[in-house]
Amino acid sequence: MGRFFAMEGVSAATVTEPVPNALKTMRLDRVFWSHFSPNLGPGGWVVGVLLVHLGLGLGSGIAAILLGNLIGALPVAFAAAIGPVTGLPQMEASRQVLGRRGIRLPSFLNWIYCIGWDAVNNVPAAAALVALLALAGLAAPFWLALAVLAGLQMIASIYGHDMVQGLQKYLGGLLLVTFAVIGGLDFLRAGSALLPHPADAPATLTVPTFLLAVAILASFNLSWATYSSDYTRYLPADTDPKRVVRLSFAALLASAIPFQLLGLVTAGSVGEASPTAVIAGLQHAAGGLGPVVLAAIALSSISGNSFNDNTASYSLISAGIRVPRVLAAIATATLGYLLAVFGAGRYAELYTNYLVVTLYWIAPFIGIVLADWYLVGGGHRKVPRGWTPAATIFVVTAVVTIALFSVSDTYTGPVARLLGGADVGYYVGFVTAGALYMLSANKRNNNGARHEP
Repeated sequence: MGRFFAMEGVSAATVTEPVPNALKTMRLDRVFWSHFSPNLGPGGWVVGVLLVHLGLGLGSGIAAILLGNLIGALPVAFAAAIGPVTGLPQMEASRQVLGRRGIRLPSFLNWIYCIGWDAVNNVPAAAALVALLALAGLAAPFWLALAVLAGLQMIASIYGHDMVQGLQKYLGGLLLVTFAVIGGLDFLRAGSALLPHPADAPATLTVPTFLLAVAILASFNLSWATYSSDYTRYLPADTDPKRVVRLSFAALLASAIPFQLLGLVTAGSVGEASPTAVIAGLQHAAGGLGPVVLAAIALSSISGNSFNDNTASYSLISAGIRVPRVLAAIATATLGYLLAVFGAGRYAELYTNYLVVTLYWIAPFIGIVLADWYLVGGGHRKVPRGWTPAATIFVVTAVVTIALFSVSDTYTGPVARLLGGADVGYYVGFVTAGALYMLSANKRNNNGARHEP
């Protein structure tokens, strides 16, 4: 287990400075586990069930799952290859295009975003832990079960990178076997009763509904795009980037697609797209292995949220809050806990809106970062001190796409209304931001205003 219990540096410099070559000893297989294990949990199942409740049938559901995951996983995989070269977390690596001041806004958004994912992951995990304790004759309130899980996640994030990576590999392997057995039992139990209501009437499916489903599924993986290189930066700088991309891409698809398919085909046995209903369905399908199901779901939050808390500590520092990394991790875990406690009663509604809304700023951000790295030639220039044109493009594109294209319960943009509620803002944001940045970079180069080497 090597450096499993080695604590990562606690100062802000651990985040803002490249990893020293002497510490770049991470094994390549960790790339797979760090992108695979966080998706092992009931979240994918909930999304699969949600597709049926949106009105998708078996064929349209499978098409949405495949398309959505391909769209969401590709940017994450390409972002992962930035880490070994720069030795920096995703946000700090992006300062080369957005500038030291320009990176502060997306970094702060990413910190808030990680807090939200803490809550999304912890609500079903805490519900599973409460049910597990009840089987043992112990009555535990939701808030206490949640506090236990949040505390364990916080400890892992305090230790930092090596502890988090170790959890992905060893706990991820255990969860893989456990959920494979659970999923097989649940699939066999479903038998011929696949997709009863409302999927029996797929003719009612509309294009806007299908696009909304694809958006939710794409965001399930695209959500990692803002911190993919956080967990590849300890690889040696000469690591083959193609292998990093392939491992990341395969891991994301291999973890997300099977879980979502199982949710899709077993949705008839789940009353609603909520963690409680999904957990009850899985527990019933497992029979005598029901306690194992509950334990696995509870443990899965530790794997996913140790990631979120650790990355959040990086992001808060990148946002200009130069606190020790440990304090940033503690603050994140605490706020994530409070959000989960107060938002648990509206989980399905908040989950759906949260997954979609996050795309509106992540898509233009990663569009600019990838365009700079792969098409403009980023990574070999001096970091701008202030706010760059790319930072302006990011802000303007994000605001405009939200104003015109967003689709949610609270606000639907005018273009989205003209399109019948179709959610295409994430595509527009990604392509527009990347294209505008390339035009801006080419114009500056043609005028002789090249970046310093």
